[in-house]
Amino acid sequence: MCDTIIVLGNSSEDGSVIFGKNSDRDSNEAHMIYYVPRTTYEEGEMLPCQYINIPQARETFPVILGKPVWLKIGCEMGANEYGVVMGNEAVFTKEKYDRQALLGMDLMRIALERGKTAPQALNIITELIGKYGQGGVASRNDPNYIYHNSFIMADMKEAWVLETADRYWVAKKVQDVATISNGLTIQDKWDLASPGIIEHAIEKGWCESRADFNFTKSYSDPAIRAVLGCIERQSRTIDRLSNNKGRISVSLMMDILRDHGTQFAQEDFNPAKSTMSSVCMHANSKTFSQTTGSYIAHLAKDLQTHWLTGTSAPCLSIFKPFFFESPEALQQLKLTSLTNDASLWWRHEKLHRLTLMDYPRRAPLIIAENTKLEGQLVDQVKNLQKNLNKFDKDGLKSELKAISATALQNNFSLIDPLINKISKIEIEKPPPKGYLKYWMTLSQKDNISL
Repeated sequence: MCDTIIVLGNSSEDGSVIFGKNSDRDSNEAHMIYYVPRTTYEEGEMLPCQYINIPQARETFPVILGKPVWLKIGCEMGANEYGVVMGNEAVFTKEKYDRQALLGMDLMRIALERGKTAPQALNIITELIGKYGQGGVASRNDPNYIYHNSFIMADMKEAWVLETADRYWVAKKVQDVATISNGLTIQDKWDLASPGIIEHAIEKGWCESRADFNFTKSYSDPAIRAVLGCIERQSRTIDRLSNNKGRISVSLMMDILRDHGTQFAQEDFNPAKSTMSSVCMHANSKTFSQTTGSYIAHLAKDLQTHWLTGTSAPCLSIFKPFFFESPEALQQLKLTSLTNDASLWWRHEKLHRLTLMDYPRRAPLIIAENTKLEGQLVDQVKNLQKNLNKFDKDGLKSELKAISATALQNNFSLIDPLINKISKIEIEKPPPKGYLKYWMTLSQKDNISL
């Protein structure tokens, strides 16, 4: 499960576009961040997607992508050098699911590599699903996990919500803020739609007439929608945005992606009791997803900053700034293994899982250290934006490279001391036995010693 958020310049603190997404996946599905440079291809070359091949473009744009490590090409979220950002959501509809088709994550990568604007990205996706369909198994562990997709795509000028049911789709232009959370949201008002979408619903008996048509009610699978917590999460994120219009900042977006819902006061939160209504998703017996990676794009006119955790559980993670002008540091976030290795994701995962053994006592120590470093990074980027005129092109590239590299190095340097510190905190209230067994079994499988 996931949550994707967009804020246009008319609602942000500084007049810029701010995008955010949590990628919620299987608990041990490592989330990889990587950079792909501009690439040219020979005419007639094919693009090997997860389950089918399609014609490759002659040229693809530079992209920063966040994806489950096992995927061939797809991504859960990302951006291109032209300032197009995107995130997708699994949605479950009454339409059929094709196993040999394009994943929503394939569609994301393709649209980012080929679209210079949000409308172009939207058109690319709708043309592809019309031609090839969508579906395919979207899990390394569950052969029946197949879904359709909703998307938010944005650039520095506009944003769109695109919602699909197999080859049928509707799209709505965002006016100020918007969020999506694993359920269809567009009802009887939209700006664009696929041909025959109402006639098909009438033919299937999902509505009686054109006047009666509602995309969400007609095409959603109500049984699955009811258990996903998507209505609660979407309501929570949209409320937090609506209550802060004109004051929404990168820091507030970070806070929203760490939101644990209204069930707990922040100081009383315990992942073992978390539910599907939590934006910062924690796997337990009531949920079947874990936030494995988080991303925020700050699309200011003079500098685009891509804030990435590269780690699971944003409540225990640090958002770090990266830039297309100096993507070298992103190479350190690539993963080489499906299980424990020396990467940031897996090193942090040990810290994350040790914290779960007594979250109320251990988490505050981690959060305090992370907040200090992250605050320094936010201030550093703000100060840089105020002084951009002092740098020439090479000087700016050098400065951005140093900021990203230092942020990443400092994050690495924090992990082992924090592991040592929290390991010395005596466990007063161990988690429930079933919860403990789940994480211990998973950690044994992943070669993580707890």
